[in-house]
Amino acid sequence: MLNKKTVEDLKNIQGKRVLVRCDFNVPLKNGEITDETRIVAALPTICKLIEGGAKVILCSHLGKVKNGPNEGESLAPVAKRLSEKLGKEVVFVSDYNVTGEAATKAVAEMKDGDVVLLQNTRFRGKEETKNGEKFSKELADLADDYVCDAFGSSHRAHASVAGVTKFITEKGGTNAVGYLMQKEIDFLGNAVENPVRPFVAILGGAKVADKLNVINNLLEKCDTLIIGGGMAYTFLKAQGKGIGQSLVDDTKIDYCKEMMEKAEKLGKKLLLPVDTTVAKSFPDPIDAPIEVSVVSSDAIPDDMQGLDIGPKTAELYAEAVKTAKTVVWNGPMGVFENPILAKGTIAVAKALAETEATTIIGGGDSAAAVNQLGFADKMSHISTGGGASLEFLEGKELPGVAAADDK
Repeated sequence: MLNKKTVEDLKNIQGKRVLVRCDFNVPLKNGEITDETRIVAALPTICKLIEGGAKVILCSHLGKVKNGPNEGESLAPVAKRLSEKLGKEVVFVSDYNVTGEAATKAVAEMKDGDVVLLQNTRFRGKEETKNGEKFSKELADLADDYVCDAFGSSHRAHASVAGVTKFITEKGGTNAVGYLMQKEIDFLGNAVENPVRPFVAILGGAKVADKLNVINNLLEKCDTLIIGGGMAYTFLKAQGKGIGQSLVDDTKIDYCKEMMEKAEKLGKKLLLPVDTTVAKSFPDPIDAPIEVSVVSSDAIPDDMQGLDIGPKTAELYAEAVKTAKTVVWNGPMGVFENPILAKGTIAVAKALAETEATTIIGGGDSAAAVNQLGFADKMSHISTGGGASLEFLEGKELPGVAAADDK
């Protein structure tokens, strides 16, 4: 099990400058934050450091920043919301250079317990995303210790996630993980490496290609693997079933056959849809009313496409969850953005909400579905990182986790 130094291991932080990499990549509409989940999730670590009398320097990326620095992707709205949440002023360094004179000056003027937020790290372009040494060192120069609490970015070897740690180490500082990262490591890491059994993994979403390594890795770890969503049709086709106009990845048919053989050889259950909700075409817009019917999975009409699991499948999957002790779920069962095609995803969410098992939702669309459908408070853990949680479930080492000091 990963045993990394945490924010709890930072001793005597009074007056010390601590750089914290957060995940403030929040959705914005007309400059207003529409979902503050990520800000709230960062508060425990920030508050712990403030209470210890540290000088807290926060950094994060926001958006993709395709066309260079711009006000639309500035972290100014985050500074404002953070100030409200913390009940104290968060000094925002609006300089697009992120670590320039303005940042150095703001940090120099800090008193114990003060909080400064730097500008969007992606404003440094490739220096951030390609893990540039110069930018990494400039970030480290502002601080004595470093805390990574951005699990959603931990699968990327960026300057503010991984590169900075080398220079913190060189100056004798500590690289730790925050409370949020620790929780992710505990839940996702334990689920994969040391699950309480029976362990059921549920994978959905559109593409098999996105989940190749996850399927492979989880088959070795879990007792039952449940497949839903668009990727189920590639498996059904690999079984020789007609799938009509359903989404399929013909290049992955052999892979699906291999996985079904592997499951059989390992004595694992691999569950596929037995019935399917079909329609003539994909809803446009995505939430538009649509005419659907339910057919057996081996009788999908040639002119129809599957867009959700059917009621029998939902029952079968819910039944498999009932006896589980650990459940990991990544990816919806159908086009859950449409109320008519959300039934399968709702059924799975409901089954997870009603089980006594440890339930772990692997970020991305499944997290959005659980939140939208009102089941969030019934889950043991909802991951804050879609891509990062997938890579964790693949058994990959995440740069942001690896870069933290071992205990």
